[in-house]
Amino acid sequence: MDIFTLFPTISTSFIVISALLVAVGWRQIIKGKREAHKKTMIAAAVAAILFFIVYVSRTAFVGNTSWGGPADLSTLYHIFLIFHIVLATVAAVFGITTLTLGFKAQFAKHRKWGRVTAVIWFITAITGVAVYVLLYIFYPGGHTKPVWQIILGA
Repeated sequence: MDIFTLFPTISTSFIVISALLVAVGWRQIIKGKREAHKKTMIAAAVAAILFFIVYVSRTAFVGNTSWGGPADLSTLYHIFLIFHIVLATVAAVFGITTLTLGFKAQFAKHRKWGRVTAVIWFITAITGVAVYVLLYIFYPGGHTKPVWQIILGA
């Protein structure tokens, strides 16, 4: 496994772990296990932050992977990718909001936000895995320049 597939594999693993922890945390709160729920959801947030750090680091220092599949699927892939990116951004904002409400003990709002956030988070994780499978298993593509090289014109 080279550096171009190592980072995406690690980051995708973190987002899957995060989604699994959200599912566990949801079950814990349904069973009334508040303290376990809190710890699990914090762990889910940490996994999501680790995903983000690995993803941004790879983009900045290694580069991304361009579409390597058939040209006739390129437009569909890019529409799917844009959908995933928008959904991931919404999930991140909702996640931060949900965590903040929980830490402020605004549990009625936290509960309402949490249900929606969890569902969006699950869809984001699934579409993220789909992007990974398309780019690194089905249709391995080329690689873009790291952001630092683009900025410096290297």
